[in-house]
Amino acid sequence: MTPFELHPGSSPVILAFPHTGTEVPSSIAARLNAEGTKLRDTDWHIHELYGGLLPDATTVRATFHRYVIDANRDPSGQSLYPGQNTTGLVPLTDFDNQPLWNDAPAEAEIAERLADFHRPYHAALSAEISRVKALHGIAVVYDCHSIRSRCPFLFDGVLPDFNIGTDNGNTCAPEIERAVAEICARAVGYTSVLNGRFRGGWTTRHYGRPETGVHAIQMELAQITHLAAEELPFALDPGKARRLRTVLADILTQIERIAYELGGRT
Repeated sequence: MTPFELHPGSSPVILAFPHTGTEVPSSIAARLNAEGTKLRDTDWHIHELYGGLLPDATTVRATFHRYVIDANRDPSGQSLYPGQNTTGLVPLTDFDNQPLWNDAPAEAEIAERLADFHRPYHAALSAEISRVKALHGIAVVYDCHSIRSRCPFLFDGVLPDFNIGTDNGNTCAPEIERAVAEICARAVGYTSVLNGRFRGGWTTRHYGRPETGVHAIQMELAQITHLAAEELPFALDPGKARRLRTVLADILTQIERIAYELGGRT
């Protein structure tokens, strides 16, 4: 299997999709337990939700499932949120703390999965960042995610609809952070938070170096904003999706506008 799908574009904006993939090699799938085979922690329909909103944007999408290896985790295995519940590079449990494996992978196999899946995805993303920055003097990685609005193992209560992550302002220019936060705050019928429970995963923190002209921002959407129900079969609700896409299009358009302005300064 090819570990990623790549569609190069001419915009300074790059959309990254590390968690929408559902492919699991048969040798790995055979070792998942009944819960693991449900793939419940997929970022369901997110690449479809963003499809066509910014036609010239580059997209880089992991095709493998996060249970194979998580493309948004530090390859060293270091936790993104020390002291808080989270899932690891190769998750042993799901977002409800339920075991996923009949036979969990050993360190040697994790190293193989890094080489076969994680590194190729990030090599593709890194190459696109370099290409886009060479074109415009700037690149903005917009990391696309979703999660169920209720996951007691990971957070208390109900998650806001828009969860913007910039690692407390470290991964992108303040103009980008401010524009996204303002659009989300004024979106009627939605809730939002900046750098709340999700401050940006490894992708955002690793690539976001504003001083070098590379900016990154993560958007974690509560799945209630676009799914019919946050349970199997995790079907997309067309009405919810249409309404949400209007807000997402505004976000991406404003990010692109700001990127062109910032790129012109370099």
